[in-house]
Amino acid sequence: MSEIGIVILRKMKDKIYVNISDNIDLKFNDEIIVETENGIEYGIFYKKVINNINESCINKNKILRKVTNKDIKKNIKNEEKNLKVNKIVLKKIIEYNLDMKLTCVQYIFDCSKLFIYYTSELRVDFRNFIKDLGHILKTRIQMVQIGVRDEAKIIGGIGMCGNILCCKRFLKDFNPVTIDMAKKQNLLLNVPRLSGLCGRLMCCISYDNNKCIKDTKDCKEICIKEISKKKKRIF
Repeated sequence: MSEIGIVILRKMKDKIYVNISDNIDLKFNDEIIVETENGIEYGIFYKKVINNINESCINKNKILRKVTNKDIKKNIKNEEKNLKVNKIVLKKIIEYNLDMKLTCVQYIFDCSKLFIYYTSELRVDFRNFIKDLGHILKTRIQMVQIGVRDEAKIIGGIGMCGNILCCKRFLKDFNPVTIDMAKKQNLLLNVPRLSGLCGRLMCCISYDNNKCIKDTKDCKEICIKEISKKKKRIF
């Protein structure tokens, strides 16, 4: 029975499940070419999974090969193509006066489909916009509305700690972050100071939350034991 693995796709770091055949040896961060329901894509192998996965999630996904030098050169050309298309898309957004902010555009590996990532607080009517773009670019187009945290993940930046943003560097998923976590860690409850470039509470606040809860619990248990000892001495 073949193993199941997770592959990361595109700048959005979308995750898909794939069957791993016996004749291919994959390690973390290996670059591979994958056949998906969208077409042929350039992906990065993340890890193998043991949990039972619904077969419908993996039936359309297939690992074709590890990347070759030819694939790497084609991927570089695709990035150059993305930059050119980005200007065209931006021009059309202004032309159609659409209330949206373009984050980035990205072709899949075989250039049969173009993903356009954007942020907007309102619902946008793309019908004429997509028809016009499709006529110019001669490819399938998918509009993907994302949140501000996803926008920061795609664009990247430097956090107040001086490091590249965690979401850009290594985070694959966003965990909930609350002001209550900051309270438990005795952080200064100044929301602007606790917010990242995306304007949301910084992801790193959640890193020490579980440890903080455990330390607080351990501290309480030690205090209760010490109080009990003192009471025994008194009586």
